[in-house]
Amino acid sequence: MFTPRRKILAIGALLGSALIAVPVAAHATTAPAPTAQAPVAAAAGLDDPAKKEIAMQIVSSAENSSLDWKAQYKYIEDIDDGRGYTAGIIGFCSGTGDMLDLVEYYTQVKPGNVLAKYLPALRKVDGSDSHAGLDPNFTKDWAKAAQDADFRKAQDRERDRVYFNPSVNQGKADGVGVLGQFIYYDAIVMHGDGGDSTSFRNIRKRALSKAKPPSQGGNETAYLNAFLDARVWAMKQEEAHSDTSRVDTAQRVFLKKGNLNLNTPLDWKVYGDSFHIG
Repeated sequence: MFTPRRKILAIGALLGSALIAVPVAAHATTAPAPTAQAPVAAAAGLDDPAKKEIAMQIVSSAENSSLDWKAQYKYIEDIDDGRGYTAGIIGFCSGTGDMLDLVEYYTQVKPGNVLAKYLPALRKVDGSDSHAGLDPNFTKDWAKAAQDADFRKAQDRERDRVYFNPSVNQGKADGVGVLGQFIYYDAIVMHGDGGDSTSFRNIRKRALSKAKPPSQGGNETAYLNAFLDARVWAMKQEEAHSDTSRVDTAQRVFLKKGNLNLNTPLDWKVYGDSFHIG
């Protein structure tokens, strides 16, 4: 299920925020130089730990106006986008099913946890923006659950299962590198991979009608530009997603520089805020 943009979209649009992120160090892995004795190591994918950390920071810059993605386990609020509560490190929503899946899994791991009592309500509000059965204490209990390492691990697991792993696997199948895999990941975080016209799979289908991916003999940069064009179209179909700066002043910047491996240093802007990973 797709997840919405967080509070910073509305804040950035209304207040013109100019927050400058504190530089955070992140280091890309470097493949060994080729020698007669040793073959060239395969390029790192987005699932390389250092690259994955970068991916989480970039997504967090758009989702929470911060590179500190680990501070978002406790995040929860209703951003009035029709999807109920949005929460956690990837924007699990009470109205789109992924929050329900998360709490169900957490309860399997730790029966009787502080959120387990909300499962009946989460099942009833799925598909709507209703808070019925959740208020007044659900947000407080979510923050309490976020202090539990098992709940944080559950969020990590659902992020990987639903969003990260599918996008990385598809990116590798299409022959795109780390940046392309990240572009896929950011798209599936926002749009999900359902059957609607703005879902990840249909954004990709729209791109494939314009350019071939490397796996089909196409040029990687040309294909990724076609994908970003399709992504921008999808974003503009919904008011909550209509600010396309996370593409225009972030992903396009990396692509124009030819940084297909998403190597640091990285500088970008999202919703007018500037960020740096050195």
